[in-house]
Amino acid sequence: MSKFIISGIVVLAIAGGGILLLGQGGKDQGTTSTKTKSQFQDLTFVDYKGDTVALADFARKPLVVNVWATWCPFCIKELSDLVLLQKEFPEVVVIAIDRAESLNTAKSYTDALGVSEDLIFLLDRKDSFYESIGGFTMPETIFVDAEGVIQDHKRGIMNLDEMKLKVKNIL
Repeated sequence: MSKFIISGIVVLAIAGGGILLLGQGGKDQGTTSTKTKSQFQDLTFVDYKGDTVALADFARKPLVVNVWATWCPFCIKELSDLVLLQKEFPEVVVIAIDRAESLNTAKSYTDALGVSEDLIFLLDRKDSFYESIGGFTMPETIFVDAEGVIQDHKRGIMNLDEMKLKVKNIL
């Protein structure tokens, strides 16, 4: 009987590892290219004014959607670079979605960085966006073309030059 239990555990461990790899697209924490229709357009968030905002509100526009949190040390530099990206590519909508933190926590952080007025900041109280993209690292950024197709999914931090290259691919 113990052979059957051990065999069952081995099978479950192998299957679990395969599922984990599938969830990660079989990639490491770098860039993945999904080129699929975004599945998160129906999600709603709250902006810094308390208004409800859906990603569908930005349909037919190229999007850069970044997931960040105040506890993420890599997000400080990346948020500043996202502001520069938005200024260089005004035809692209750059959105920064905070992961399940309060308005006071998120806004105090972006106010201290001096970027609160430079990007669209949304609060995801249920962390539903991060879950919908299969998030497993921080930050994560999705690049969506005007047709709503995810052209790139970057896991981890990137610099401004890398952001610019990825934006050129969605224009």
